[in-house]
Amino acid sequence: MKIILDLLLLLLIIIYSYLESLVKVFIPRRRKSVAGEIVLITGAGHGIGRQTAYEFAKRKSRLVLWDINKVKKEVGDVTIVVNNAGAIYPADLLSTKDEEITKTFEVNILGHFWITKALLPSMIRRNHGHIVTVASVCGHGVIPYLIPYCSSKFAAVGFHRALTSELEALGKTGIKTSCLCPVFVNTGFTKNPSTRIWPVLETDKVVRSLIDGILTDKKMIFVPSYINISLTIERFLPERAVAAINHVQDIHFEAVIGHKIKMK
Repeated sequence: MKIILDLLLLLLIIIYSYLESLVKVFIPRRRKSVAGEIVLITGAGHGIGRQTAYEFAKRKSRLVLWDINKVKKEVGDVTIVVNNAGAIYPADLLSTKDEEITKTFEVNILGHFWITKALLPSMIRRNHGHIVTVASVCGHGVIPYLIPYCSSKFAAVGFHRALTSELEALGKTGIKTSCLCPVFVNTGFTKNPSTRIWPVLETDKVVRSLIDGILTDKKMIFVPSYINISLTIERFLPERAVAAINHVQDIHFEAVIGHKIKMK
């Protein structure tokens, strides 16, 4: 009898969740204040990290900008962390150096673990905070010649989802989580990217979406937002159809292929 009641409750929750999502389409989400919050941003010297720092500064947050050339100083308990630092080495697998694979995982996912473990205890004590994981659309779908990068971003998305679930299980509902998943961003890390379907995004557009997602406690932030629909549809398509979509997209960027730099 209990399983039947649990299933009925589950059905009601699903229906309510869909209705709530429908209402939110027409009613703007309430934005929280981040004034006075201590925000740590990794990889803050360039691209998304740097622009994100500007946006938090405009909102009167206290910033700890952590980059490879910066030294952290004691400022108190960090309440918002943006795990943004990233590494990418476009190449086919056999042309990718072992140390490049190691570096990709150290920066793109292992760093998330060490920073979050260091900052989470104070958030748990106060049941207050926000942990942001900067991943990529490559954490949901794959692109040739980016095997280590895609693998690390799949791990980052998994880290975000598992951490979100664990915080809920611990009853720490005051600690929010967000995961940013943009398509190609014009930051210079990937040389000459182009696609037929996806846009190549400018940093300011991505950061506007990120800040909006943080202020409204959005769990998964896709940029552009329709990428989520595309990824969902692809899950139900046969492999041949997905391969055809990838062909139509015609994704290009500079990569080392067979030990020579080519445009993929």
